[in-house]
Amino acid sequence: MTLFTNIIDILSEHGTAFLKATWMTISITAISLLFAMMIGLLFASFKISTNKVLNWIADMYIGIIRGTPLIVQIMFLYYGIANFVTLDSFTAGALALGVHTGAYIAEIIRGAVQSIDRGQLEAAKSLGMSKSLAMRRIILPQAFKRAIPPLGNQFIISLKDSSLVAYISVTDLYSTALTVQGENYMPFETYFVVGLYYLVIVLIFTFLTNKVEKKLDVSKPKEAVPA
Repeated sequence: MTLFTNIIDILSEHGTAFLKATWMTISITAISLLFAMMIGLLFASFKISTNKVLNWIADMYIGIIRGTPLIVQIMFLYYGIANFVTLDSFTAGALALGVHTGAYIAEIIRGAVQSIDRGQLEAAKSLGMSKSLAMRRIILPQAFKRAIPPLGNQFIISLKDSSLVAYISVTDLYSTALTVQGENYMPFETYFVVGLYYLVIVLIFTFLTNKVEKKLDVSKPKEAVPA
């Protein structure tokens, strides 16, 4: 009963702070995902290009990002380049998350594009379409449809990864939990509360992603056309 009472007390006393932190978490995640989508599209196009130099650039970027921890990337952008460019904590955090997530999105999009039957591209060319036009009108719409489930998973991972920006003084959910538990000396109850906030956000996002999947008929197998 004491545990439940402590949780209620934390919610009532620090509810406003947690709500503000929730908005900060959602904001930095949303901005980083927009940036990540642009990066992902760019480097996915590099990966599927016939230009070996672009292939090499994409491989280097993806290899470095996937081979180093996100927290190191955040610290590098916030502290490491301070002698050249000064970034506020929110901007550095959003950029680091975007660059990090962009590498994974690039691979998701690349895989989705390459999963489309190449015959469709050849058919489009035979009808007089350029490769870029065929990609925009035929290949990419189908690829994005197939990429929705893994992109949804990656977005959820990015939301949870955003908790690392607390270490560069962004007042997100995890940062607020650190402050609250430092005041009340109730780490279990405090982290239980912040876990609930994250869980609610993830459940809402999962619900929206599932609605998009159903609307676009992503997971439903196509019925064979009767002879």
